[in-house]
This record gives sequence, C-alpha cells and structure tokens, in this order.
Amino acid sequence: MQDNKKCAEIIALIKREVVPALGCTEPAAVSLCVAKATEMLGCVPTRLDLRLSGNMLKNAMGVGIPGTGMIGLPIAVALGALVGRSEYGLEVLKDVTPDAVERGKEYISEGKISIKLCEDAPSNLHIEVKASDDAGNEATAVISRAHTNFVYLAKNGEAIYKEERCEAGGEERSNCDPKLDMATVYDFAMTTPIEDLRFILEAKRLNKAAAELALHKDYGHSLGATMMSKGASLFGNSPLEHIICYTSAACDARMGGAQIAVMSNSGSGNQGICATMPVVTYAEDINADEEHLTRALTLSHLTSIYIKQSLGRLSALCGCVVASTGASSGLTYLMGGNYDHVCASVKNMIANITGIICDGAKPSCSLKISSGVSTALMSAMLAMNGRCVTEAEGIICDDVDRSIRNLTSIGREAMQETDRLVLDIMTSK
Repeated sequence: MQDNKKCAEIIALIKREVVPALGCTEPAAVSLCVAKATEMLGCVPTRLDLRLSGNMLKNAMGVGIPGTGMIGLPIAVALGALVGRSEYGLEVLKDVTPDAVERGKEYISEGKISIKLCEDAPSNLHIEVKASDDAGNEATAVISRAHTNFVYLAKNGEAIYKEERCEAGGEERSNCDPKLDMATVYDFAMTTPIEDLRFILEAKRLNKAAAELALHKDYGHSLGATMMSKGASLFGNSPLEHIICYTSAACDARMGGAQIAVMSNSGSGNQGICATMPVVTYAEDINADEEHLTRALTLSHLTSIYIKQSLGRLSALCGCVVASTGASSGLTYLMGGNYDHVCASVKNMIANITGIICDGAKPSCSLKISSGVSTALMSAMLAMNGRCVTEAEGIICDDVDRSIRNLTSIGREAMQETDRLVLDIMTSK
C-alpha cells in the first residue's frame, strides 16, 4: 500500500477495534458505564437507574460474568459500581474478588438497581446510567454506538463531556474511520511492512490461552473439550477438527464466565475468537511462518472490521457470519490464494451462512461459531479449487463488495422485525 497516511489510519483502526476484553463485551460495556458514573459521583451509588437498547439487553441476559459464577446484568452492574475501574476499558472488572462478589449480591438484594428498556435508543448499542447518592447528587454516563464510546457525561445536570459527531460519520463511523473495500483490505494485509503488523499476534496469544484453559476445565457446554476427547474419531486428527476444537473452546471459556481476557473484534470477543483461532490452528497445521500467520490474521480481522462497518455493532445477524467470513479469507491466503481466491471465499460464505440469527450472548454461541468456522474452511477449499457461487445464485453479485453490502443490508434492515421478535421471546420466558 503506497498511501502512507491511509496505511497509518488503517493500523489505527485495527488497534481500536481489536482490543482485549474480559468476559462478554455487552455486560462489560454496561459495567464500564456504571463504573464511570460511579467515579463521577464520588461514592458508591445508593441508586442506579439504567436504560439499555434492546440489543444490549439481548446480549447480556444469559452470559456468565467473569469471576462470579453468575449470569446476567445485575451482578455486572453491581460490580461496576463496587470495584469497576473505567480506565481498564472492557477489562473493567478485572479486580473482581470473591469478597466483591458477595458484596455485589448484597447490593442487588437491597434493590438499588433498576434496568429498563430504552424505547427511543438512537443506536442498537446504547447504555444510559444515572447514579445517585442519599444527598441528592447525580452522575450520568452514556455509551452509544461502540462499547467504549462515551457520548455524554454529566454531574448534577451539568455536562462534563458531550460528543461532537464527525460530519462524515454515520452510525458506525463516528470517528471518521477510513473507508474500506475488499481490494483495500487485501492490499493492506499483503503489502504493509510486516513489522507494522506484528501487534496482531497478541490476538493469537490471548485467544489460544482462553481455548487451552477451556480444554482442561468445564466451561459452558464444553464443546471444545468434547471435540478434543471425541472429535478425532468422527472428524479425524484433521485441520477441521483442530479449528472447531480451539475456536469453540475459547468461546466456551468466554461465555462460561472464565476470568480471562480474549482479543475482541469490533466490540465482540466471540468475533475476535472466530477471526483468530481458525487461522492460528490452520497455520500451525501447515507449519506456516510468522509472516504468513501475521498477514493472514490481519486479513481476517480487517475483513471482519470492513463488514461490520456497514452492518453495525449489534444486529439480528450473528457475529459468526461476519468473523468466520474474515477467517475464510485468512485461510484462503494460507492455502496460497490470491485476491480473486479470497473474493471467491467471501462470496461462498455469504451464499451459505447469511441469516444465522443472534439470540443473545450465551454458552451455546460456541455451536454457532463452530458452524461458521466449519463453513470458512469449506468455502476456502472451494475457492482454491476454482469454484465460486455465481451472480445467478441468490444474493451473490460478481462484485464482492456488492455481495457484502447485500449481506449487511439483510442483517441491518430486513431482519429488524426478527430482532424484535427474538427479544420478545427471550424476555417473556
């Protein structure tokens, strides 16, 4: 990539979007917002009133909170107030101790927390927290559009900070992120000096550590551990078995509440896992060198970021659709594929798994992720064999970027009613 300015902007974009996160990013973002409001208030609140967008509620209802042995928002809110530190970002709860959990349970039992749906939320990702004390003081913190994006801070009705939106930015590009297309993504991953990309290897370290933890303990549905003990007899000791085993295990740990950070992508730990582990395990299977692994991980993560730019942070479409498409591009490159092969693998993915719904973050996400990464390997293999779903078939166009926009339009617009119905089903059980 010859444009040094754009190259620097893309590196900065990746570093903003590929960051460590402790536990599911939705309850972590809620804890972060609570922690910020508490810090502004200056004491532990005697009352916390929260309003959340529907997608935030959906993604925080059934997931384990690290270090607590508990699920759901109340304990995430309580701990955000008691021990959360906003300077930690999405690792806001990394100081949680057993004593803090007990204090959190007591805080919940005292009825100090109110959590309601924000009917008029301006974004699918929206959190409003008002923290109050007995003296009548109030502090308000609002996160919107991105998991760590504070848009409003106030104390006793006086604004401390109010976001100035970028004129060129839409809902998801509020920071004037560089405009991407598939050719730019591929060119960046292939031509950027390798020393400028090595930071992406931290995704391998964190996410592989999460996988290895779950392979030897009981988290979530233990899909990864089950694959390790029984998968070889059905799948063989193969790249497919390794991809499913390690990817699902990292998800098992994260969704099961393991107190371990994973590298996220576009605000989702599961997406970060899904964009990382298939590439890592396949690279190890073929003995790829560090440069090829680095470029493959960069291609995978940046493809995922590109797709999310037009889809949005949270939608009715499962994040495994996006991140496993990124993984397929990385796998295709490791198989020796060029740009045309990568585009073919992306179109094969869109033709196959578009429409997988998101029904919240939860232990069974490992099943969906495994479906996505299995398809990623198949799509890459098909592309390397010169096969690609054609424009005559379904939502696929000859142009890969149009095919991606077809995918994201379905997830962002056509599936809105699906999203509402899913939330209704989840909240009425």
